[in-house]
Amino acid sequence: MHIKNKTMLATTLVAVAGGLALSACGKAKSEDKPGGGPAEVSVYTVKAAALPISTELNGRTAAFRVAEVRPQVGGIIQRRQFNEGGEIRQGESLYQIDPASYQAALDSAQATLAKVEANVTVSRLKVERYQELVKIKAVSQQDYDEASATLKQGEADVAAAKAAVANARINLGYTRILAPIAGRVGRSAVTPGALVTANQANALATIQQLDPIYVDVTQTSTELMRLRRDLASGALKRSGKDAAKVSLVLEDGTVYPLPGSLQFSEVSVDPGTGSVTLRAVFPNPKQELLPGMYVRARLEEGIDEAAILVPQQGVTRDAKGNAVALVLNGEDKVEQRQLKTRRALGDQWQVTDGLKEGDRLIVEGLQKVKPGASAKPVPFQPAGSAAAPAAKP
Repeated sequence: MHIKNKTMLATTLVAVAGGLALSACGKAKSEDKPGGGPAEVSVYTVKAAALPISTELNGRTAAFRVAEVRPQVGGIIQRRQFNEGGEIRQGESLYQIDPASYQAALDSAQATLAKVEANVTVSRLKVERYQELVKIKAVSQQDYDEASATLKQGEADVAAAKAAVANARINLGYTRILAPIAGRVGRSAVTPGALVTANQANALATIQQLDPIYVDVTQTSTELMRLRRDLASGALKRSGKDAAKVSLVLEDGTVYPLPGSLQFSEVSVDPGTGSVTLRAVFPNPKQELLPGMYVRARLEEGIDEAAILVPQQGVTRDAKGNAVALVLNGEDKVEQRQLKTRRALGDQWQVTDGLKEGDRLIVEGLQKVKPGASAKPVPFQPAGSAAAPAAKP
């Protein structure tokens, strides 16, 4: 009986020891391979491609030409001869000032001219007679000289009278106020019966030429210098002969259908803002663009022949705010890279340093791995690129 108890005790101890050994073995295995293997991450294979470089700048539209209409003579407005807000041709009559006093001034000047011309005729005949008589001493030389001087004075009076006639005719013409340029005329500041004066401060109306139209934008001097350096070094290539092409985004987000071209930039930097003004001109045949509209101009700077674009979710920031990313090396080990980014384009970052073509950027599963760990790569599928598999019940 005692021997039987000892045998049962020994069997129990062996069973317990075996169970502990199996438990320890299973625990060791689970610690060696947590989750059954390396973490699975989505990777994006970096590719370099040609990328048109553009800058989007805020701006305002401005009329191509602006003419403020003012009278050049004074008087009472008799008629307004245009429709407010309508199209005006160059030379078209806008207002009629009462011409009566100016017509009288012209008539008086013409009468004065006729009078002095008659006096000149008499003086010329007298000089012609004295010219023969002085040869035979029938008149004195002094009489002849006085007649010649009178003729020259009369001729001067005729010239002055002709100038007075021309001036009176010009003033009479100014009673018809004409459009100096073609374009769209705004509202009228006066009505018939109003008294106006020559070269008054207040304009009677304003005409604006809207086709083509200007777009004035500003660019920082820093960006302008960077662009010039990149073009000079060959990092950017000009996009052909028409290198300064500009497209336009309207206030509601729609893209203006007609392209524009850059006209000039200021030769000095605004000391207050540190910016340079750029002016572009756009065709505006349907007059969709009106002066003063807020727009965004996309300025085509050039072409980066080997630009690198990566998904934004694969780029994070460290504690100092620097752009960092995780990549897989050839042994499927995780490495951390510090990046330099230039700009965001849609849902991608343009990377200028830290990545090269062929690198495998970890885009999804960043929280599962850390530098030095192994990972199992799977191709990154952008949202909407492929239908997700149906969930199993």
